[in-house]
Amino acid sequence: MKLPTQIVFRDLARSEAIESAIREKVDRLDTYCENIMACRVTAAVISRHKHQGKLYNVRVDLTVPGSEIVVNRDNAEDIYVAIRDAFDHARRKLEDFVRRQRGDVKSHEQEAHGRIARLFADAGYGFIEDADGAEYYFHRYNVVHPDFDALAIGDEVVFLAEAGGEGAQANRVHVRK
Repeated sequence: MKLPTQIVFRDLARSEAIESAIREKVDRLDTYCENIMACRVTAAVISRHKHQGKLYNVRVDLTVPGSEIVVNRDNAEDIYVAIRDAFDHARRKLEDFVRRQRGDVKSHEQEAHGRIARLFADAGYGFIEDADGAEYYFHRYNVVHPDFDALAIGDEVVFLAEAGGEGAQANRVHVRK
């Protein structure tokens, strides 16, 4: 971390134990992202309810290159639980940020285009032919929109091509708009 961690207590007496727990959690965040520029943690009492006692809030503000990650966790009856939950959520958000920075974000499969070549309405299946002449089997349960019964031979469709047990199959079939 490039700047020292700021810890703020609001409506809560400063405690070495709480501050130590927060600093330990902040140090662990450095293992997930080396580029954390600043961290500010606010620990506060949010209400004093007669039945539940004190409820705590922990807010974690992380500054990373090009972005800011903010986590706000409310309604924990134990300050250490609030700290744990806030830093667990901050860790997950930090890991997502690092994945996006590295380009490890999941990419969606490319949809294929084709026309319905053969349709066996009574049996509930058909075949799609793509531009290269390859055929893909599809079942009525693979049709997303419109219903299988509304399809006709020659309809242009979009689908996900997959390898099936006995050949190529089309999944998530829908009529091209």
